[in-house]
Amino acid sequence: MIPERSVARYSTGGQAVGERTRARPVGDGPLDSPVGASSLHVLRFLAAALRARAVVEIGTGSGESARWLLRGMLPEGVLTSIDADPANQRIARAALREEGVAPTRTRLITGCAVEMLPRFTEGGYDLVSVGVASTDYPAYLELGARLLRPGGVIVFAGVQLGGDPDDSGGALTAAIRDLVKAVQDDEGLIPVTLPTGPGLLAVAKG
Repeated sequence: MIPERSVARYSTGGQAVGERTRARPVGDGPLDSPVGASSLHVLRFLAAALRARAVVEIGTGSGESARWLLRGMLPEGVLTSIDADPANQRIARAALREEGVAPTRTRLITGCAVEMLPRFTEGGYDLVSVGVASTDYPAYLELGARLLRPGGVIVFAGVQLGGDPDDSGGALTAAIRDLVKAVQDDEGLIPVTLPTGPGLLAVAKG
């Protein structure tokens, strides 16, 4: 049984945001190439298509997803990335420095995303990326949608509309079902499933 508020890392580069984690391999190792079909390529595309200046990432991990998001964002754009593990953020900070990313382009915040997100500016962000599997999925949707400008997008790794979670009966399964129901019930949200890697659920705010 999955412990309450458990989280798992997906290959978008996100790392667990809660205290308890479990591995879930997804076989979506991206190629470091401008053209591809990995989850990271999708994140870069969304950031570019939205001409994103302000992005929130839940799950810093090794910094890989941050690197790809920044590649798609406008040059003056700022990425805010949240992770509960300071070790992850030290690794990510070093990776971004090696990439040549200016320190002014990132804000790495150590803490619980559910507690941090209410402090952010409502309607002030173009894109929210949820790179972890968590029983906080429904809360991420509610809090993340609040942060988005009209036309902004929140994207979840490892979630597909109509898909069968492989965790039948667990807390994570229930959270995914609640997330999908909330998306489908809200006429102000425009969802699409992107069948790449673990599956991506992208939701635009109308």
